[in-house]
Amino acid sequence: MNQARRILVTGASGYVGGRLVRALLNEDMKVRIFVRDKSKVLGQPWVNEVEIAVGNANSFDETLAALQGVHTAFYLLHSIGVGTHFDEIEAAMADNFSRAAQAAGVSQIVYLGGIANDSKQSKHLASRARTGELLASGKVSVMELRAGIIIGSGSASFEMLRHLTHRLPVMTTPKWVTNLTHPIAIRDVLWYLTNVAKLKEPVKGIFDIGGPEILSYADMMQKFAACSGLRKRWIIRVPVLTPKLSSLWIGFVTPVPTALARPLVGSLINETVADPKKTIDAIVPKPPEGLIDVTTAINLALSRTSNNQVETRWSDATAPTAPWQKAQSDPDWAGEMILKDKRETLADAPIDCVWKSIEQIGGETGWYGADFLWWARGVIDRLVGGVGLRRGRRDPKHLRVGDGLDFWRVEQVEKEKVLRLYAEMILPGKAWLEFRIQQEGNQVRIIQEATFSPRGLGGQLYWYAILPLHAFVFPTMLRNIVRSSKRKALFGDA
Repeated sequence: MNQARRILVTGASGYVGGRLVRALLNEDMKVRIFVRDKSKVLGQPWVNEVEIAVGNANSFDETLAALQGVHTAFYLLHSIGVGTHFDEIEAAMADNFSRAAQAAGVSQIVYLGGIANDSKQSKHLASRARTGELLASGKVSVMELRAGIIIGSGSASFEMLRHLTHRLPVMTTPKWVTNLTHPIAIRDVLWYLTNVAKLKEPVKGIFDIGGPEILSYADMMQKFAACSGLRKRWIIRVPVLTPKLSSLWIGFVTPVPTALARPLVGSLINETVADPKKTIDAIVPKPPEGLIDVTTAINLALSRTSNNQVETRWSDATAPTAPWQKAQSDPDWAGEMILKDKRETLADAPIDCVWKSIEQIGGETGWYGADFLWWARGVIDRLVGGVGLRRGRRDPKHLRVGDGLDFWRVEQVEKEKVLRLYAEMILPGKAWLEFRIQQEGNQVRIIQEATFSPRGLGGQLYWYAILPLHAFVFPTMLRNIVRSSKRKALFGDA
């Protein structure tokens, strides 16, 4: 049965979608993914095992083409990080997907939404509920699974929880931290989604899924502190921290940008507890070993993080921060002005050591000098609504195409040859940073090139204004990459 069915996964470059693809393939299912940007999944280990349909979920024709021959379609799309009108965008996508699925003869749509059992919902949860309604407005059977906070390595909620707990032993918090939540481990979410794909007949309805514990966000912080070997956190509630102020604070002290933190915080105002009347147990029973409790889920996530085994991360599907930045890698003949800062040097180190130093750039390693300037640029980016520098990286040693890397996106990786990064910071134009290496006798030539395509006069003025900084930052970076390569050659990659 599994071989005969074709399963479509939307949002495959995202946190849940990327893991669901692997889980479905492990069950020998035939999987097609629907992505807007194929380059974001090229680094996934499963990329050669799936069909890839490229298109925009707002386009009826492109969505219809992706859904042709599909039995079950997983709808894992959202737009909460793209601006204040994300709800309108989500509604349009859901309506389009419903109509296209009906036209394509899809049997089952499975939608992962959010628990919403309060009469006064946040904008985020109201949009999630509205998405479910629009998907179910057609003739295709829609099974809506509603989850609360998902705990897993790399999830936005987990990153928020982890950094708040680690960095703030004493916290002044809004009163919503005492609201009840119903967290669920990512493994259990994948259990339900994978088994729904195996159902013999289509199912309609809304089903809440949650873990074995109901607790407050403050309780989750204390559990996280205990799992991390930290002392109990002092949590002082104050009435003046609105969701907007809270999201600004979270954007400052955690890797999660304010634009994404705001809807997440807004959801915490509501009590998100699974409704026992909407249980899924009669359709998909609990895992044989039972659902994972919060402490175990946190420990599993921490273990994955410390062992550099984070499979997908919330930043994987981060959208470009400005409309003019969405078209990447424009060809030279497109007529754009291209400004470049190109530097070269030779390194007396093996090429594999040079590559390791380049591939480990950013995150905890930093940017090989002038880190205070990179930090300042990240702060400015956060202040104007960008992703900032705290986003870090999925893995401290290895990169794959599509990875978020501080305020860059990995656009090309060729081992011991090329690393190209595309800027996702807010800029008056489009920018890339590229490293190319090649063996020359007993030495390795490193070519470092910053490329900028300005947007109008403002973009050109921006480039020339920061040239003095380039004159300091880029030579320093190149020198320290060489030094790092030599250290690796002498002492290894410890």
